[in-house]
Amino acid sequence: MEYLLELAASPTAWVALATLMVMEIVLGIDNLIFISILTNKLPEQHRQKARRIGIGMALILRLGLLSTIAFIVQLTDPVVEVFGQAFSWKDMILIAGGLFLLWKATTEIHHSMDPAPDDPKSATSTVTLGFVAAIGQILVLDMVFSIDSIITAVGMTEHLPIMIIAVVVSVLVMLLAADPLARFINDNPSVVMLALGFLIMIGMTLIAEGFGAHVPKGYVYAAMAFSATIECLNMMSRRAKQKLSARESKI
Repeated sequence: MEYLLELAASPTAWVALATLMVMEIVLGIDNLIFISILTNKLPEQHRQKARRIGIGMALILRLGLLSTIAFIVQLTDPVVEVFGQAFSWKDMILIAGGLFLLWKATTEIHHSMDPAPDDPKSATSTVTLGFVAAIGQILVLDMVFSIDSIITAVGMTEHLPIMIIAVVVSVLVMLLAADPLARFINDNPSVVMLALGFLIMIGMTLIAEGFGAHVPKGYVYAAMAFSATIECLNMMSRRAKQKLSARESKI
């Protein structure tokens, strides 16, 4: 208790908490985009449930990993060397997660460009398998992003209560933003392709990080923000043209 009171009275601890909260929320954007795209592939009645399960698992994973900080820190120690390049467990997990994101995003883009006809005979089995598969894929990426998130937290502060608060707040923000973001993506088909492009970029970044090439997160999120701004301008332009066409048709 005395330890917590000392932290609460420390301005440095509050600065560390605010910084870590912002960092964790920003890192959660990647996870949230993936969850939104994946759950939008499910039937309407299952989407919100899948999003909440996925984000809930992210919270459980991150709190669980925080309870094993000593083990998490060891994940950065080299365990194998290939052609002179040393790889830690963290590196291999990031590479595997990056490859998974590349595969998933590429598959979704291919499906969007050349969708397969639906088979009404297998509708029931497809819904069940789709929900289970979606939860499984969300769990895989939750693990990748959670490890990256916790290692970032460990690198920014040594105080476990600060890490726990920052992680809980970031996941709560994800939970609040999940439904609006998913609806926005679902209502704007062009945004889906943009979000899939984001996933490809994030996947490449994870692979690069796994091979030891550090990519500053600021560059990645600046590119995402710029692309999103351009898409917003395109959406505004399309809506303006639609309104103009509607007024002209009434004349």
